Amino acid sequence: MTGAPLTEREILEIRERIGGRGLALVTQVSDLRLMSGGQIQAVYFPNEDHSSGEAAARQCRRVLSHLVQAHLLTRLERRVGGVRAGSASFVYELGSVGHRLLDRERPTPRLYEPSAVFVDHQLAVSQLVVDLVLASRRRKLELKTVEGEPDCWRRLPTVGRALLRPDLFLALAAREYEYRWFVEVDRGTHHRPAILRKARLYESYYRSGVEQATHGVFPRVVWIAPDERRTERLRDVLGGSEFTPGLMVVTTSEEAPLVLAGGKA
Repeated sequence: MTGAPLTEREILEIRERIGGRGLALVTQVSDLRLMSGGQIQAVYFPNEDHSSGEAAARQCRRVLSHLVQAHLLTRLERRVGGVRAGSASFVYELGSVGHRLLDRERPTPRLYEPSAVFVDHQLAVSQLVVDLVLASRRRKLELKTVEGEPDCWRRLPTVGRALLRPDLFLALAAREYEYRWFVEVDRGTHHRPAILRKARLYESYYRSGVEQATHGVFPRVVWIAPDERRTERLRDVLGGSEFTPGLMVVTTSEEAPLVLAGGKA
């Protein structure tokens, strides 16, 4: 259970105690579902804002420890990258008080550890957002909109009202253009039939015209693979004539920020 709703006074007290950075951090963990300590440090405690990388890491650890103790965040038992990765390997999700603070229409805090496959996938989604945030700081692009699940989901206006579930919706600007994307982060765990089912949902939604009528344009669909071998596999699956040319793009996680900003596809 998430507990009783927070009073207005309690909300104000929590926000004052954690400050703007703390609130932004908790909100982003909620939006992305999971973030590692290393990802959080890269976004909210960059080395250039501290006397050294170790000073940045210490400050990050202190803030995260406070947020966990206050139940604004929860730290998973499972770590990523091995114990030698230190505190950066811890994985965080929204805690019970954080859930009440943000008053999100999301599932209540889980009572069990998520699977390794789920953690791997969600951290890959979060890493893409981290990479884009860092690119925006280098003025490579302007990150205008990031919508995680379930905010980015779309309902198809067809029989059965199928639900299209992208991992992310992104809108970003680069070189005087705005680019909009539905994002599928592929970790090599789905076989050809599952990929085709998802791709056909995108095609059906595109042909319905609902997104275009609502937002003026249909986002392209980017499939982000972990390596070149998987990229070629996805291109083979998605290259059929049943799909609108140019609707879907396949790239690697390394090349994704460039592709999303209108670079090579």
